[in-house]
Amino acid sequence: MDKYDQMIADALTTQDRALLSEMQEPNFFVQALGLMRGRNGWVAMVMLVVQTVMFVAAVWAGWRFYMATEVLVALKWGLSAAVLALMATQLKMALVPQMQADRVLRALRRLELRLAQREQG
Repeated sequence: MDKYDQMIADALTTQDRALLSEMQEPNFFVQALGLMRGRNGWVAMVMLVVQTVMFVAAVWAGWRFYMATEVLVALKWGLSAAVLALMATQLKMALVPQMQADRVLRALRRLELRLAQREQG
């Protein structure tokens, strides 16, 4: 914890501490499942299904790669496995910016709530 965090912690009242403890950042899985809700939740759901299919296909192609006895066959399955694994990873990483945007919006809501409470009190 740096000095700014310490200064903020010292400035908090007991009411602020109680509010802050109620509004803790959700864990990764709660945030990821939160992408499946809302107006654009179907997009995240489709991306998750496609990513899962690509991952399973990459594992299957990887298995075929390790079982291959000829170089050309091994090359075919190895490249397929690598490309599918990279595409599946890229699809999963495409959801991370939305999770970050949701974090920022949640932090802004917390700030708005704290400011509204200060105006009332």
